[in-house]
Amino acid sequence: MARIRRNSEQTLEFKIEQAEAKVARTREAHEKAVDELKKLYDIRKAYQRDELLKALESSHRSYDEILAFITSSAEEKS
Repeated sequence: MARIRRNSEQTLEFKIEQAEAKVARTREAHEKAVDELKKLYDIRKAYQRDELLKALESSHRSYDEILAFITSSAEEKS
């Protein structure tokens, strides 16, 4: 009986080691995916910022008019 128990314990330890290794690989893949997503968000934000600046430059509205519009829109939502 002791021999069966030892093999059972060894098998359990092996399974635990395998599961831990899988978690480590999965964690690394998750962190890599999250980093990639953050980079993509930053690229999108930069693109939106550039697009907004171009729209402001080509607008016939003054800085004060645009600022008042943005501020009033934010206040209405609150």
